[in-house]
Amino acid sequence: MNTITCQIESLTSLTPFVYKVLLKAEHSIDFIAGQYLNVVMGEEDKRPFSIASAPGSNIIELQIGAYEENSYAMQVIEKIKESDSLTVEIPLGNAGLVSESNRPLLLLAGGTGFSYIKSIFETLSAQKSEREVLVYWGLRAPSATYELDKTTQCIKKITKSAFVPIVQEPDEQWQGRVGLLHHVVMEDITNLSDYDIYIAGKFDMAGAIRTDFVAKGASVEHMYADAFAYI
Repeated sequence: MNTITCQIESLTSLTPFVYKVLLKAEHSIDFIAGQYLNVVMGEEDKRPFSIASAPGSNIIELQIGAYEENSYAMQVIEKIKESDSLTVEIPLGNAGLVSESNRPLLLLAGGTGFSYIKSIFETLSAQKSEREVLVYWGLRAPSATYELDKTTQCIKKITKSAFVPIVQEPDEQWQGRVGLLHHVVMEDITNLSDYDIYIAGKFDMAGAIRTDFVAKGASVEHMYADAFAYI
């Protein structure tokens, strides 16, 4: 792990409650797709966020869900707004992409957990991977989606791939899937034992997915989520 100071390149809104942060490091940083960093707010105050960009660049992307009631994340956004630079600890996490595996991949994210799987599918897309890659993204409502076209085009570069956005509360314009993230996955895939499964989202969601997927034949040894260290 390195402690580095990055220049803040930009802060933009993806939705009213999700911000994209681009940081420029002095040089490219070695990390594994799917790892995270800590934003250093103080000596005893370090806040984790998944790295949304693929390895190999000195531009680091974060996607931070923040709103007034979520002071933990909003304080980071306020710090970014007021600063030219940001100190981070990088890389962290034990749920990064296992590149030695040839098994098909199932990438699952709830909300801004999307940043975790984005780093992974962008890496596989750049590598022109021949592995099957299925990407499922669960959200509360269509208004919470962002960069759907960009994501679709990136994933299409992977020969055997699919991208499935899902919402729980559709509006009249929504034409995609509806329901709980992992329930939709279980409707689509009858044999989960074949997959390397990567999960990001709230801890209770990750726990429910692990429990239900194991009951459907998935192997814990091939399931990856940093949340598993805490639940």
